[in-house]
Amino acid sequence: MKKDIRQFTDRKAQIVVIAPHEKAKVEAYWEKENLPFIGIPDPDGKLGKLYGQEWNLIKMGRMPALFIIDKKSAIVFSQYAKNMADIPENNELFEVLDRST
Repeated sequence: MKKDIRQFTDRKAQIVVIAPHEKAKVEAYWEKENLPFIGIPDPDGKLGKLYGQEWNLIKMGRMPALFIIDKKSAIVFSQYAKNMADIPENNELFEVLDRST
């Protein structure tokens, strides 16, 4: 997402990442990687649980989940990953964003 941030912002999309770590770790990682989007610490998984995000220690922890929420607060896209690499391509997300504007 970082490499295509301009294409997201051109579509008026705001990227928010909920990270399963303490605040200090999230801040340090965001600074180190110079991430151009919001990072929210969720060390106890409360936010992840609200959205039904799977937690699986065998698969390295919390499985990725991705949502696109429109201006009316409706979820117009959701994807629950089966593993850590199961993430949609940005072009697929751009198509959803283009349809939901």
